Amino acid sequence: MTRVAAVDCGTNSIRLLVADADPATGELTDLDRRMTIVRLGQGVDRTGRLAPEALQRTFAACREYAGVIKEHGAERLRFVATSASRDAENRDEFVRGVLDILGVEPEVISGDQEAAFSFTGATKELAGRDHLPKPYLVVDIGGGSTEFVVGDDRVRAARSVDIGCVRMTERHLVRDGVVSDPPSEEQIAAMRADIEAALDLAGETVPLREARTLVGLAGSVTTVSAIAQELPEYDSAAIHHSRVSHDRVREITEWLLRSTHAERAAVPSMHPGRVDVIGAGALVLLSIMERIGAEEVVVSEHDILDGIAWSVA
Repeated sequence: MTRVAAVDCGTNSIRLLVADADPATGELTDLDRRMTIVRLGQGVDRTGRLAPEALQRTFAACREYAGVIKEHGAERLRFVATSASRDAENRDEFVRGVLDILGVEPEVISGDQEAAFSFTGATKELAGRDHLPKPYLVVDIGGGSTEFVVGDDRVRAARSVDIGCVRMTERHLVRDGVVSDPPSEEQIAAMRADIEAALDLAGETVPLREARTLVGLAGSVTTVSAIAQELPEYDSAAIHHSRVSHDRVREITEWLLRSTHAERAAVPSMHPGRVDVIGAGALVLLSIMERIGAEEVVVSEHDILDGIAWSVA
């Protein structure tokens, strides 16, 4: 048994997992799993740089996580940074800050590496479940990008494309610095066209339609599941391995895109940091389901973070 810590710093959120890993059984036992919305990718698509206030929010979360890691006595730590920090001109400032706080240098990984970690984290515990036929298509809808991975016992093909929920919101749903509330039909159509073009791109590398089971990861997907179940609060246990039909995803997406900020914020399972970007994230999920003809999505709370933990176990 090895006690490990994994940090996944994405475009919208930064997450920590401290766990005991047992390679012999394939079990990962959580000791602490937490998430903070820091919106590191704020404005990156427009400016090409990480905003000073976004860096400060991220560093504050890192200081909190440093205390948790020390408290649990993790033997190894790996910090992985994804889409926003790949794109930013000033990512060296981000690297230095993390190194000062946590003592490790963040690894700014490629989209292919990100996809492989997501696949491992999402599918390691699905082995032997005959009712979930292979190959799997794992889709990790992040803030800046979405990863597509097809595989059975291992990754067969992977591709990362720039259609995350934050990027799509900032690119299509913001006018004069304010998120449209709700967006116009023209804005939604433009966003949909952007997503469809990215799916064309992903399909050049990943055989999307060969998938027999669609597995969805990350906050946009898990929030859609929570809404579908009408949960009184966000409940990871109820969400993990839940299934949401295509029709239900479509109903929820349509509601999210025509609702106001106040209506979305009133959803009891909605994290405050997702209120403005959940509509875009849900539309990415719906578009994927329509593209591959998926009747349902299997929702996983285990994702890239678990894959990172396994990589250091």
